[in-house]
Amino acid sequence: MAKLRVGIVDYLNSRPLAWGFLKGDHGDLFTPTFHPPATVARMLADGGLDIGLIPSIEVERIPGLRILPDLCVAATHEVRSVLLVSRVDPAADPAAIRRVALDHNSRTSAALLRILMRERWSADPEYVEARPDVERMLETADAALVIGDPALRFHASGERERRGLHTVDLAAEWQALTGLPFVFAVWAVREEAWRPDLAYYFKSSLRLGLASIDSVVREAAAELDLDRTTLHTYLTENLSYLLQGPQRRGLEEFWRRARVHGLLPEAEPAELTHG
Repeated sequence: MAKLRVGIVDYLNSRPLAWGFLKGDHGDLFTPTFHPPATVARMLADGGLDIGLIPSIEVERIPGLRILPDLCVAATHEVRSVLLVSRVDPAADPAAIRRVALDHNSRTSAALLRILMRERWSADPEYVEARPDVERMLETADAALVIGDPALRFHASGERERRGLHTVDLAAEWQALTGLPFVFAVWAVREEAWRPDLAYYFKSSLRLGLASIDSVVREAAAELDLDRTTLHTYLTENLSYLLQGPQRRGLEEFWRRARVHGLLPEAEPAELTHG
């Protein structure tokens, strides 16, 4: 039987979920590759992958996918790695944000931002995609959406680097709006690649990642040049990895609001099954 091709997001937030694959477990069954989140979604849609950790909104845009049960990348309060950075406070002067540069790697966070801009701040600016460089993004836009490791680095930067800028954590804003966690990504499988035992391997990978969190943090601290305490807090307090009742409700509410705002086609939402 051919190995299943697994697309893993190349951000720190996915590493506990993917730790078993990163360390070579089940190498006889899976071939992992690493990409930005938007690329994982595109490759899964095009058939270049069998399984992918994809932005949660893409589950509703790509036909023929099944969600692996009980696993996700989520935040119950602030996440620290999905940020709107602007020269003005959107809550105080939303009309001043006329143009937003979106990290071109983002899909779910870009949709979440549109919802928040409309519902939290009654604003509907122009959006353009850009590379994730806050300084350069703000040269041509009033605000910048950055995600993943670049956002985490920016959040951890000193006051000097962030002087004069307002930073909004989108997961915290979603929680304030809905009272629910926000689910950023899920494991999705092409229908033809589905096997009943897949959940076992992916849950096993997460268990190994959580049991090895000190090793995850040590490697990431060297790669990202960030202190271990910051990264340990991020992985163990800011993020959660189980798609349980509150996370399910948060995901379904996100899909519902995305449809209201025309960000998803009118269709029945994906079924969130238990493992």
